[in-house]
Amino acid sequence: MREFIQIEISEELSGERIDVALSKATELSRSAIVKLLDAGEAQLGKRTMNKSDKVSRGQVLSLLLPDNVSGDAIPATPLPELTIVYQDTDLVIVNKPVGCAAHPSPGWTGPTVVGALVAAGIPLSPSGPAERQGIVQRLDVGTSGLMMVAKTEAAYLKLKDMFRNREIKKIYHALAQGHLEPAVGTIDAPIDRHPKEDYKMAVISEGKPSVTHYEVIEYHRSVSLLKVELETGRTHQIRVHMSAIRHPLVGDMTYGADPNLAAEIGVKRPWLHAQALEFTHPISGLPISVSAAYPGDLTDSLSRLSDAVLP
Repeated sequence: MREFIQIEISEELSGERIDVALSKATELSRSAIVKLLDAGEAQLGKRTMNKSDKVSRGQVLSLLLPDNVSGDAIPATPLPELTIVYQDTDLVIVNKPVGCAAHPSPGWTGPTVVGALVAAGIPLSPSGPAERQGIVQRLDVGTSGLMMVAKTEAAYLKLKDMFRNREIKKIYHALAQGHLEPAVGTIDAPIDRHPKEDYKMAVISEGKPSVTHYEVIEYHRSVSLLKVELETGRTHQIRVHMSAIRHPLVGDMTYGADPNLAAEIGVKRPWLHAQALEFTHPISGLPISVSAAYPGDLTDSLSRLSDAVLP
């Protein structure tokens, strides 16, 4: 049986064409969303939406999902590499390995965070679409590190608001090509979808405000290890901003990285790790601070570099 879902348009999606916005919100492909729009299966109130329509913050869209997305059961995908960093009755924080998606989606046959938690017997909030139960944030398949999942509906609703209002501090570590000068800085450059390659994002003058703060942890030969904090949360924000200032992340060939350098130090994906989360607990109000060590592939790549030099 096909399932209707409701999607509230966030600030990040506001101003996007509806096909782009729904693709981001559901992780269905653009072509799948266009088919649903052409069939009249996306509505705003009683109005059927067209694929050329743009969406606005606060709108609530109804979408009839295709058959292969509906269903109540999340496939259990045991994943020993996924470790629990913090857990209580309301939420769980995991250290997600690279190659693991946040949740099931059409075309993805690999492991997922929610599937691994289901396999471990950890209850998840029933809020949201069945295949995304408990999901309050996502990391790309190719990014490792900390990811939070809600276990109760109260925590889910509060955490969604906290992420939307930027009340949760997210710290990443990244390895960028070259030596960044100055050693502490801010990149303030608007981001939107690339005008010619829609699988990429780009710095565009009419894009959405995007702010990234960075600090050099140490310089190595030809690269800089960075601490990065996001003031906004655009798709691929760190990758796009570092590429825009001509310091792409090592291994990020999509955004202009040198494949020879990546091969030299054994990097097979963008060198990016969600290293720390700091926030006020959504239910107890207590301060929470957690961190996650680098996975083996990133540690090995650093060992191949020359001795570090502090900035």
